[in-house]
Amino acid sequence: MPHLDKLRKILDREDVWGNNVLDWLMALLAAAGVAIVLEVTKTLLIRYANRSAERGDRNWARAIATVVRCTKGWFLLAVALYSGIYVLLLQADSKPVPTVINWIGAIALWSQAALWTNALIKFSVARYAAKNRDVDAGSVTMLSTLGSIGRAGVWVLAALMVPVSMGKEITPLIAGLGIGGIAVALAIQSILGDLFASVSIVLDKPFVIGDFLIVDDKMGSVEHVGLKTTHLRSLSGEQLVFSNTDLLKSRIHNYKRMHERRALFTIDVAYDTPYEKVAAIPAMLREAVEAQKPVRFDRAHFARYGESALIFEVVYYVLAPEYGVFMDVQQAINLVLFRRFAEENIEFAFPTRTVYLQQPSGAEMA
Repeated sequence: MPHLDKLRKILDREDVWGNNVLDWLMALLAAAGVAIVLEVTKTLLIRYANRSAERGDRNWARAIATVVRCTKGWFLLAVALYSGIYVLLLQADSKPVPTVINWIGAIALWSQAALWTNALIKFSVARYAAKNRDVDAGSVTMLSTLGSIGRAGVWVLAALMVPVSMGKEITPLIAGLGIGGIAVALAIQSILGDLFASVSIVLDKPFVIGDFLIVDDKMGSVEHVGLKTTHLRSLSGEQLVFSNTDLLKSRIHNYKRMHERRALFTIDVAYDTPYEKVAAIPAMLREAVEAQKPVRFDRAHFARYGESALIFEVVYYVLAPEYGVFMDVQQAINLVLFRRFAEENIEFAFPTRTVYLQQPSGAEMA
């Protein structure tokens, strides 16, 4: 049939970049088929892993879902196109795969492998942190920082594996990196300083994830310790970001390490209070403090004469670091003192000023 003969002649033409049209069609079909199979496999794996995770605490299923989700579309496309090119070259008397194609394939493969490994490291660190944040915050902080270092190392290793997989010698490359590393180190001194500061934070542990810090006029709870920065969550909700070097140079108040809280307050009593009641006030103050738990009484004294009040000073320690516990204790003390002073008819002082008016004499009036 003339139409079939004409179609056969078109398909058998070999002037399309050294291959006939039929070979190109088979290569495109192979690439499309591989792309569809890979995408379907990815979807099914994620669906299966999610269902397995919903049936129980199966961390392996969540890990699989996390790793598969980070499979990039460009990697699937690269695999599909490489498969099509391989089919095309098989049809062309087993010609070798061009070097450029091999380099592209190696870069895509090792880049995706680095993404898979990083996703697995990140998942493992997050899982450990969720289970041990309240038990061992120091280990969580150390593992978080080591995880960041490990993810950076994975990318360096992937970059070195690309030429190795192509049969290239990497010794000259490593030597060149060693020589050029001096110039790079001088250019990125601040980054290296933050990196070494993060190592110092991990080893010395001046704070860990979950600690409440006050740095200069900023305060918040530690959320993340990275290679370059540390993140705090402030009381008002915003995130505070400090470079590790600046943070270690600052004066850090770590309230999570507080074992007990010292409290000092004063009571102002009116000047017209009788002597006997003034002398009894320190004992009342001590009784009000010692009635609270967990508290250690330190002292209560008639401290000084104020401008418009007799000032009593009380010091005690709350044997718990939480600020809420301290405020509960102080509130209870204030209520006890309010009731006792009312029972004893002792008045709290408030700012007053007495003005004496002198009546002028008759001569002055004249």
